[in-house]
Amino acid sequence: MAERYQAAVRVQQRLKQAGYRALLAGGCVRDLILGVKPNDYDIATSATPTDVARLFDKVISVGAAYGVQIVVLPEGVFEVTTFRKDGPYCDGRHPDTVEFVDEIEDARRRDFTINAMFFDPESNSIIDYVGGQEDLRNRLLRTVGPPEQRFAEDHLRILRTVRFAARLGYDIEPETLEAVRKMSHLVTQTSAERIRDEIVKILTEGGARPGFELLDETGLLEQILPEVRAMKGVAQPEEFHAEGDVFVHTMLMLDHLEDASPALALAALLHDVGKPPTQSFEDRIRFNNHDKVGARISEDICKRLRMPHETMAKVSWMIENHMRLTAIADMRDSKRKRFIRHPWFPDLLELGRIDCVASHGCLDGIYWIQDYIAAMPPDELKPEPLLRGRDLIEMGLEPGPIFSEILTAVEDAQLEGQITDKQQAKEFVREHLLEKNKD
Repeated sequence: MAERYQAAVRVQQRLKQAGYRALLAGGCVRDLILGVKPNDYDIATSATPTDVARLFDKVISVGAAYGVQIVVLPEGVFEVTTFRKDGPYCDGRHPDTVEFVDEIEDARRRDFTINAMFFDPESNSIIDYVGGQEDLRNRLLRTVGPPEQRFAEDHLRILRTVRFAARLGYDIEPETLEAVRKMSHLVTQTSAERIRDEIVKILTEGGARPGFELLDETGLLEQILPEVRAMKGVAQPEEFHAEGDVFVHTMLMLDHLEDASPALALAALLHDVGKPPTQSFEDRIRFNNHDKVGARISEDICKRLRMPHETMAKVSWMIENHMRLTAIADMRDSKRKRFIRHPWFPDLLELGRIDCVASHGCLDGIYWIQDYIAAMPPDELKPEPLLRGRDLIEMGLEPGPIFSEILTAVEDAQLEGQITDKQQAKEFVREHLLEKNKD
């Protein structure tokens, strides 16, 4: 923290030495007051983008038209923005025009009071024109000025209201909350990528459960994730899920997320998304094939939100396989070892753990798997192959698709402990595979 902070102060001081007003601004000031390590340090200044580019050796002009320059230092990148007043927002994201003004007007164009304060490192003083310090003390999230105006300017602020309230554990000021409810439909006019990023942050920054409960209460969940909203009221068999319906169970799972990766957090949110369309009433409530159906639905959701391909694949794999954990003790050794050595299995096991904690609470199956893995030497879980393709060629076989089948069968026998060396592997091929193919 000290290194990044000192670098930000150097940027601020360089601007001041050149005769410009310069202050740390926005979220970093909020976090510094709260004693939280800021993710980024932003600087607001009276210097124009041209002035900023002239003062620093390496500058990236990503938004000079909006007064924004990125100053690049060895310690990282720092956003430097000219004090500005925004014109109309016709696209619900960017102002059509900006006017360079003083810091007071700049504070008044920002989203929330707690994000609209400045800090002067030289005098070690907070500069607050909008009541941000009082709202921090009162643990209250409030827009700067009329909430409907702020939300009309950038529709993503509607979703960001929920994220900040959940992350900080703050109440939302009544007028601001009412505007969120009233304008929730506008969030769908925001790009999928920006919605995706907010969803992931709600899931991983802390306060995932209150965040998603608030999304539901404000109508935002129906807009951005109707498949999750559909879990509400979907009853489950009480002998396995005394905690309540599918939505209640899912919220309890979010409550137990700890330092989860985006993929694990999304899998926890979506692991039962296949239950609403597969619910049936036979001898009891059942959800046949909800894991497979859920995997397909989660893939559609990830595509819609433009998730990275690997994240989408990992989420879908975990959802499709989460029910297999209950049968792992009864698997053949070869099947079990292949399953456990999958690179995504650790996250799947954690998904299974919190699934149990959020339902019946019995972790015996999870403990069995953990003990099994702990007692397994790495070379037994993934041993060196006894045969390779060249060995099959030396045995007189013609290369082709059958090679893969043979080598897989040999590895299965190896994992089962039926064969232990190359000679036994060759005999296994001759006796069990080649003779079978002749027949």
